[in-house]
Amino acid sequence: MNRDDMLSALRSATKPWDFIIVGGGATGLGCAVDASSRGYRTLLLERGDFAKGTSSRSTKLVHGGVRYLRQGNISLVLEALRERGLLIKNAPHLVRNTAFVVPNYSWWEGPFYGIGLKMYDLLAGRSGFGRSKLLSRKKTLEMLPAIEPEGLDGGVIYYDGQFDDARLAVNLAQTAVERGGVMLNYVRVTGLIKKDGEVQGAFAHDEESGEEFEIPAKVVINATGVFTDEIRRMDNADAPPMVSPSQGVHIVLDKSFLPGNVAIMVPKTDDGRVLFAIPWHGVVLVGTTDTPVKSASLEPRPLAEELAFLLDHAGRYLVKNPTADDVLSTFAGLRPLVSGGNEEGSTAELARDHSLVISKTGLVTITGGKWTTYRKMAEDTIDQAAVLADLPERPCVTRELPVHGLHHDAESLGDLAYYGSDAAAIRRLISRNPAYAERLHERFSATVAQVVWAVRQEMARTVEDVLSRRTRSLLLDARASMEMAPRVASVMAEELGRDETWIAAQVESYTALAQGYLIPASSDNAAGRR
Repeated sequence: MNRDDMLSALRSATKPWDFIIVGGGATGLGCAVDASSRGYRTLLLERGDFAKGTSSRSTKLVHGGVRYLRQGNISLVLEALRERGLLIKNAPHLVRNTAFVVPNYSWWEGPFYGIGLKMYDLLAGRSGFGRSKLLSRKKTLEMLPAIEPEGLDGGVIYYDGQFDDARLAVNLAQTAVERGGVMLNYVRVTGLIKKDGEVQGAFAHDEESGEEFEIPAKVVINATGVFTDEIRRMDNADAPPMVSPSQGVHIVLDKSFLPGNVAIMVPKTDDGRVLFAIPWHGVVLVGTTDTPVKSASLEPRPLAEELAFLLDHAGRYLVKNPTADDVLSTFAGLRPLVSGGNEEGSTAELARDHSLVISKTGLVTITGGKWTTYRKMAEDTIDQAAVLADLPERPCVTRELPVHGLHHDAESLGDLAYYGSDAAAIRRLISRNPAYAERLHERFSATVAQVVWAVRQEMARTVEDVLSRRTRSLLLDARASMEMAPRVASVMAEELGRDETWIAAQVESYTALAQGYLIPASSDNAAGRR
């Protein structure tokens, strides 16, 4: 997957695209895979990097959604559980079965949550990841030796999926390219082409070269997540708001706070949300919050009260109470919740299932949903968009379509497990140039070879692309990632033909960005016991 090749394909196009997809997050990438695999001429444009926004900042779960079951949204849970089963089959190198324990501190919690999770098992059916069961106090402490023992009555174990969101995004882009799609990052849509009152393409700007494009298409699909309303207003300046952004924040702790491979799920926190503590890539993720925000940003920042909330709740359930000094990184993501015109109230109550809208001028907008259901969202969207474009009817094939990198024994790949079948190619790079085996930092297994691979095969264009989304270093340890930036910039400059000025600018830009992932000292909180 090479950006120069993608630009050449765009420039050489002699007839309208079947679809222009705006947005390179989970939804847009899913639409691109679906459309290109049906044989439609597909172009995806993303103004930043693939999964730059919400789609790289999730809780890293492929799940049915236990909280939606509690809310009575059975249809959403059923759909998500079906999609969870398909995803672990089509991308086993990225999706893993993980055990979750719900700790019980009151006598009634075991039977109450046990019944709910049995319903979860029942809805999953044959695609279930494992059967839930009640745990004694002794067994709960054996599985979670870091759990707060005071007042612990027992627990309930259940099984769900875990994944790497940004790695899946890159693999989806590669999957679409392999099926004839053209995928471009750092190309911003600046307006919509209208003729005879209908949307018939888009104007776009290459953020790297400054080149301008006028691109005809039969249908434009708006899959821009929290920025949905920006594109809708290019179509209709008076379009009412459709999305109410909600911010979810995570903190990242050292593995010592939750040793082992078992995650913790707290069904109900003070604000009514589910809270997770999840082992991931050798660290522990704790999240998430649900805070309404007035406007969307590509780089949302955690609020002090959100950080204090997470530190406090982590301290209630873990023996080792975390403080601000223990936090390796923080990250915030914005959920594109469909408001349905409701301008007030908690975003925790807004719809998580997706909404598909076609404007009077033919702009197709798909928003809402979550990572787990990205494939079904795409199927619904392309079904409708193909009818709108009067294209030949072609069935969706993504239920059985392997995601790029498919590998059924990823564990055997060691540190390169999340690369799946690409791991062999990365190792060949090292065998041809042993210098590529150099590790980027003592805290991480990432090597120079992975930087080279990211540039050559995954369209990484900036130090941030590599450290945030290709290797996840920014999320794992923001300070350490800043120490890696000069070396990464140097390797990238050699690959991209950049000079020392570019290297200096990249390091400066990345350092400023990464500072925002560090927890401010003033946000420290004396975490309390349960």
